[in-house]
Amino acid sequence: MSTALLDWYDRHARDMPWRVGPAARLVGIRPDPYAVWLSEVMLQQTTVAAVRAYFLRFTARWPDVAALAAAADADVMGEWAGLGYYARARNLLKCARVVVSDHAGQFPRTRAQLLTLPGIGPYTASAIAAIAFDEPATVVDGNVERVMARLFAVETPLPLAKPELTALAERLTPVKRPGCHAQAVMDLGATICTPKAPACGICPLRNPCQARAQGIQAELPRRNPKAAKPTRHGIAYIARRDDGAWLLERRPDHGLLGGMLGWPGSDWGDAPAPSPPLATNWRDPGAEVRHTFTHFHLRLALQVADVAADSIPTQGQFMGPAEFRPSDLPTVMRKAFDIAQSALKPD
Repeated sequence: MSTALLDWYDRHARDMPWRVGPAARLVGIRPDPYAVWLSEVMLQQTTVAAVRAYFLRFTARWPDVAALAAAADADVMGEWAGLGYYARARNLLKCARVVVSDHAGQFPRTRAQLLTLPGIGPYTASAIAAIAFDEPATVVDGNVERVMARLFAVETPLPLAKPELTALAERLTPVKRPGCHAQAVMDLGATICTPKAPACGICPLRNPCQARAQGIQAELPRRNPKAAKPTRHGIAYIARRDDGAWLLERRPDHGLLGGMLGWPGSDWGDAPAPSPPLATNWRDPGAEVRHTFTHFHLRLALQVADVAADSIPTQGQFMGPAEFRPSDLPTVMRKAFDIAQSALKPD
């Protein structure tokens, strides 16, 4: 099965800016561990389509791990804005700095050593070890789980099935070309063995696929029902001074949206208490922000104000156009900014 899959991958591998394709590998071009690591971190919980532009911007600005390690935290967090799961960006910086300080700027070559780096868990360590260094490490993401569940007709629901699916993926991981094999399984899941309407007729593994033989491929993998997400509420205060500066705060490094720019406001909970960052004539713009995080829905009430140049806040600080780019805001804060802009008086 691995041979059939690699033959298919050699013809149909997806073209990605971080990938060294099979033809290039054949003539001896090696993947850059930095590119593999950066792309795998970016791709966690995010689509290839969303990551492509971020990856190109990051590598243009910080072309190697030493450049990233020397970057200012705020610059990296700003470039990451919109990708979500911001702890990834904080760990990205920590990892880059450890690679430079403790490993002379070279990524460790084994899965075991990679696991000692900040922010690198079992999946990312396996991916870097296999793709960049040809260690026969087993790489298991959502695509791989789906392929294994169908290939072997595993009806145990996720997440209970994860150990079984990992063991099955390990059985198929070859000693030769393990990195290409890992990318082949992921490509198969992304392009053919898709969650809905899998294209079994053109699948290179259609003959040995047990789920296809039983006619249950579209039903797998099974999943336990998810619990309903709670809804939290909050208040955000958005003020603009007469000189065009905006009142912003840098969120604490730890916690949700850690290290990102945002608007001063209340805690997020069932009944947030008003906490205006300065005394002024706040007004409701007539719209709220609705945003969904991994574990809850957020409904963010807004208060906006135009304030005088001598206003002194008790929370946050004013940032002018030279310091503040709206694109540096995480998505939920950018939604609030877009509403506030239309509600405040023109510049």
